[in-house]
Amino acid sequence: MPRPVRYSPSRSDRARPSADPAAPESPSPLPAPSAPRRRLPSAQQAQWAAMALLAVLLAGGMWWLQPAPAPRITQQAIDAAVLHTLENNTLPSAAARAAEAVAPSVVRVMGFTTTKRGKEVERSVGTGVVIVDTGVILTNLHVVHGADRVSVTFADGTEANASITGAQPENDLAVLQAHKVPDDLQAAPLRSTQHLRAGDGVVVVGFPFGIGPSASAGVVSGLQREFESPEGGQELRNLIQFDAAANPGNSGGPLVTLDGEVVGIVTAILNPTPARTFIGIGFAVPIENAAQAAGMPPF
Repeated sequence: MPRPVRYSPSRSDRARPSADPAAPESPSPLPAPSAPRRRLPSAQQAQWAAMALLAVLLAGGMWWLQPAPAPRITQQAIDAAVLHTLENNTLPSAAARAAEAVAPSVVRVMGFTTTKRGKEVERSVGTGVVIVDTGVILTNLHVVHGADRVSVTFADGTEANASITGAQPENDLAVLQAHKVPDDLQAAPLRSTQHLRAGDGVVVVGFPFGIGPSASAGVVSGLQREFESPEGGQELRNLIQFDAAANPGNSGGPLVTLDGEVVGIVTAILNPTPARTFIGIGFAVPIENAAQAAGMPPF
């Protein structure tokens, strides 16, 4: 009897589950592995983190540095600031400000003579004031009259010889021209005496007895005064009388208002004794006359 042909089961038949419930189930196939994630290299990650941190810091810095809103200024705040300044700072007096205003223009004037033996000696000392920054100086004629050489010393210490370029004997005035001047030489501001009144504050700046520059303060005592020199008998007219201290050596120096403007040139003091020292009465030539002596038009 022929044998029945046997076929081996196909791959699909082997994979198909058996209909027999008692047959064991074949294990389910494993899921296909997912594609691996791309990771940034560690150096690039650090770079991005640093950039993010820098951006945060910049944003914070801009916020921190932005200007605070300006406070609102009130009258009460202004008053408080002024009061604080007055209570905690000592302000210079009016006389100090006036002296400071003309100090760069005040010079020491010295006259020298030569003895028969050829030795140069000091003959006189006085004061002058620069009225033109090219080195034009006003002083008293009696300070430089008869001198063989005139020397001036400026506020910065510069010394120079000077020539007498003009004179007005009736007002005891002389005009000097310095041969050398500082680069930053300042001319003193001048003011007419038209509105000057008795009682107005004034300051005298100069070299009394060669000491200085020295400043003294007082008031205008009177106008249009007359004075006769006890030495030469010269009579001076239309003078300003003042009581700020002046002594020999102040001659030729400026008489200054409290605004720091020159209104006169100190020329004499009244002392009926031989002491020749100040007893409270001084005289100055009005600046109008002094300007004429220098060839400048009057105010």
